Amino acid sequence: MILKSFWNEPLSQWSYLVGCPASGESIVIDPDRDIDRYLAVAQSEGVRITKVTETHIHADYLSGARELAYVAEAELLLSGEGGPDWTYAYDNPFGTRILKDGDVITVGGGRLVVMHTPGHTPEHISFVLEERAGTPLGAFTGDFVFVGDVGRPDLLENAAGIAGTAEPGARNLYRSITKFAGLPDRLIVWPAHGAGSSCGKALGGIPVSTLGYEKATSWAWSFASEDEFVGSVLDGQPEAPTYFAKMKHLNKVGPGMVRNLPKMHRLWGADALTEAEADQTLVLDVRPSADYLKSHRKGSLHIPLYGGFVNYAGWLIGYDQDIVLVAANQSDAEEAQRRLRLIGIDRVVGWVGADAIAGKTAAGSEILASELGDDDYRVDIRGRNERVGGRNVPKAAEIPLGVLPRSMDSLPVEETIYVVCESGVRAPIACSVLER
Repeated sequence: MILKSFWNEPLSQWSYLVGCPASGESIVIDPDRDIDRYLAVAQSEGVRITKVTETHIHADYLSGARELAYVAEAELLLSGEGGPDWTYAYDNPFGTRILKDGDVITVGGGRLVVMHTPGHTPEHISFVLEERAGTPLGAFTGDFVFVGDVGRPDLLENAAGIAGTAEPGARNLYRSITKFAGLPDRLIVWPAHGAGSSCGKALGGIPVSTLGYEKATSWAWSFASEDEFVGSVLDGQPEAPTYFAKMKHLNKVGPGMVRNLPKMHRLWGADALTEAEADQTLVLDVRPSADYLKSHRKGSLHIPLYGGFVNYAGWLIGYDQDIVLVAANQSDAEEAQRRLRLIGIDRVVGWVGADAIAGKTAAGSEILASELGDDDYRVDIRGRNERVGGRNVPKAAEIPLGVLPRSMDSLPVEETIYVVCESGVRAPIACSVLER
């Protein structure tokens, strides 16, 4: 068998290709929208992508399964578990197979056995890989089991707003873990996410593990009762990004095709931004924060092209508006567009360089917390988990960055507001939100 893994850094996400050289077949598991890399690797390995599948209806990024199956002319395999509320609402012209617990997917001489593993979501399935029938080698666990963690069961309630689903999800997760624990300890675990993902609270930084190692070391396997596990898994989860509900919906009804989207063009001069603003287009400044603070278009949203770009974009950008990027160069503009597309923000209509912000500009500054006076109004935009253990900012309003746009009524309009974060990376983003 051939096994290739694909790491998407902006999403902290893993996807996989499993192939059989003898038959020339392969299957891709949990693809994102950067589908060309799967096609290129399959071609280099001398196999065709004949099947495409995913472990569940993803909430943190837009799936590439539909588009990859269409372009590769491959069969699409989708979970049929979880009940009617979790049924995919789109089809594939090259065939769609609905998967149930215990089904077997053949890829040449290899087999993937479907295991229903609900908890993170009701329809979630995992794939147990066997090179020889009856001998498990490893499992593609999606958002069920991570390295050092398990998938959070609260997102349907806290992100999608489906009340009363967190605790039942946690109980289903416990039962899935108990069932999964019956597989051999030597089983390799290939998860769909690593450190940096919001789909868990303690994801490890190494790409693979084994079931035995997880049982021996992960917090999630250390509880003597279901009630203990439920209380622990629901406690301390980070804030649930609001855009996860949008991702869940789009991935259920069928994501749009990237190759059908219009090309992005460069726009020239400050007049282009003025026209964009008149049409209610969002000006998104993706330059480094040092450049943004020196001079920027007043009222623009600033999210620098750093590691957390996708997450903050999902929190702060609406899906119903056109976007013009302010970027240092064309390469950065194209990378920003690519990352935005990973979560379905597809309405980037153009980009401008720094020359376009001449004229109507504003500036910002950075100071040390020790320079603040006792009466200076400050906002702590860190997440709640960052404040655990008494690591609070004295006399600060605690408003995580992602919910800041919805908290404006609680902020003073006649005072200077000082924004505090952990390292200084997020504060300029928050300043742009406040300025808007």
